[in-house]
Amino acid sequence: MITLSNLQVSFGSRRILEGLDLGFADGCITAVMGPNGCGKTTLLRCIGGLLQPTAGEVLVDKRPVNAFPAKELARRIAFVRQHAQTDFEFSAFEIVLMGRNPYQQHLQNESQADWDIVEHCMKQTSTWHLRFARPSQLSGGELQRVMIARALAQQTPILLLDEPVSSLDIAHQLDIMRLLRDATDKTILIVIHDLNLALHFCDRLLLLHDGKALYHGAVADGLTPDNIRKVYGVTSKLVDNRIVFDYSADTSDKSGALNLNQN
Repeated sequence: MITLSNLQVSFGSRRILEGLDLGFADGCITAVMGPNGCGKTTLLRCIGGLLQPTAGEVLVDKRPVNAFPAKELARRIAFVRQHAQTDFEFSAFEIVLMGRNPYQQHLQNESQADWDIVEHCMKQTSTWHLRFARPSQLSGGELQRVMIARALAQQTPILLLDEPVSSLDIAHQLDIMRLLRDATDKTILIVIHDLNLALHFCDRLLLLHDGKALYHGAVADGLTPDNIRKVYGVTSKLVDNRIVFDYSADTSDKSGALNLNQN
């Protein structure tokens, strides 16, 4: 469904992504991982049609992503940004209802079916009790869950999430990751820093390093101590199917090495 063909992105003289030739399997959750500044968010923005690559292209269903009309693209791809924000004081229910906009005709009101979808998605994300609240009345984690509900309400086959659980407490992190794992009808790319969440909830892994794909394949085969050392510069080992780090090791001389289980 998603194919990258020699994708390259540069900002001035700085090369962010270089020569990515990848395909993402339908119905799988792919963890996009790597240290800060390695191009994770840039990659998602290119796939979502929000950023034009310097070279190469992104294909969705064998069609360039920038060839889709905006409303048609919004029926195929939903995007949850890293920092949840809204410019207007709509209620949480109204924010999630915006996810139904790609299916509305001009001046058409939402149907009962749209309202039912919104209720279902808010209950899935434990935000239904917040439906009358305004963004200024919500915590960062609550607003992030509202934004995830809005993306789910779009009912798209592709879901892009940029650090969706970074502001959530542990219980809600697990709830959201379980919800995504059960969404077997979607192709999901998720930027995530917690290696153990990726190991337990994701099917595939794209490990970025210096703008290139160091590894792309099964997540269990990619999160090895050797790869973790190459990308993050830290020592780790697998204990009872969980990645454990050597917190006593000196990583002060490793660029990007300190951002491991950022939540």
